[in-house]
Amino acid sequence: MQLRWSKSRNAAVLCSAMVVVAGCAQFNDAASQPFTTEPERHAPPSSSPPPPPPLPDKPFPKACPAPGVMQGCLESTSGLLMQPDSKSALVAERTTGAVKEVAVSAEPKVKTVIPVDPAGDGGLMDIVLSPTYSQDRLMYAYISTPSDNRVIRVADGDIPKDILTGIPKGAIGNRGALQFTSPTTLVVLTGDAGNPAMANDPASLAGKVIRLEQPTTLHPAPPTTALTGIGSGGGLCTDPVDGSLYVLDRSPTADRLQRITKDSKVSTVWTWPDRPGVGGCSALDGTVLVNLVNTKQTVAVHLAQGTGAVTGQPDVVRQDTHGHAWALRMSPDGNVWGATVNKTDGDAMRLDDVVFPLFPQGGGFPRANEDKT
Repeated sequence: MQLRWSKSRNAAVLCSAMVVVAGCAQFNDAASQPFTTEPERHAPPSSSPPPPPPLPDKPFPKACPAPGVMQGCLESTSGLLMQPDSKSALVAERTTGAVKEVAVSAEPKVKTVIPVDPAGDGGLMDIVLSPTYSQDRLMYAYISTPSDNRVIRVADGDIPKDILTGIPKGAIGNRGALQFTSPTTLVVLTGDAGNPAMANDPASLAGKVIRLEQPTTLHPAPPTTALTGIGSGGGLCTDPVDGSLYVLDRSPTADRLQRITKDSKVSTVWTWPDRPGVGGCSALDGTVLVNLVNTKQTVAVHLAQGTGAVTGQPDVVRQDTHGHAWALRMSPDGNVWGATVNKTDGDAMRLDDVVFPLFPQGGGFPRANEDKT
């Protein structure tokens, strides 16, 4: 105690002597610690660095979570190609010209970007892989340029090559689709470029279903016309059982689903006079699924086996979920996936553009002979 008192007194005296110069700090004896000569003991330094802190969980997708879908944060889509694992796909963005690899549990990757003119309803309108893609790595695309619509071929790491050019382009009516109906036949659906008269003109490539045999850049065979009078293009899909080709378009009076058989017979399967905006389709065993873009629906049109006659009103199998959808594609596991166009066809501020499963819990494709209860 004597030592602490003397120390405080000396400090006070010193403070009094210096206060006129600079002021003085106050000492709190109650907070002081007993004096000791015992040294503090510390653990010896380690020869190995400390482990790094754990990394935070990485959210997927990074910017916009989209549970139950392959990917959010897409621009308005067009073509969709499912991959063999049924959990990944190639999806085309119509307005940017990008083809992206998307998956359920991986960040998207840009496979390629094709220069396009997205004015009106043009841009990158569809993509399809060569039937021998595993060997030749070729992809075909239907695109708009500043002067026309055209079919091009894209090889990995190469610039696009023209396959069919000079398809008329308009302010509207540029949408179209591609479909391989055999290993050597590429079918092209072209829109009427906003001029129905061109769709009925044999000299025009507008408003047609066109066959390209052995599509190549060297000495291609001349295109042949399978169907005329097409309005604004919708989608193409093939029935894998009987080989029928289904064609969707938006004519001036109604939206239509037409059928072209293997022996080139054409029939109208269904019409929608209220024009709900037909988009893409997917077919299997007498059932054709169709996206109705404006009404945010997917419907199933059931056909009788053998005759192809419609057996009743289309069934609604999706209403509103994920919004406005265009493409439809079946995956190898039997599910069907769609891709949305919300950023160009409605709900841009409320709904993201995604690739989504039509049947999230599995189940399967609605068949013509199933009990619809």
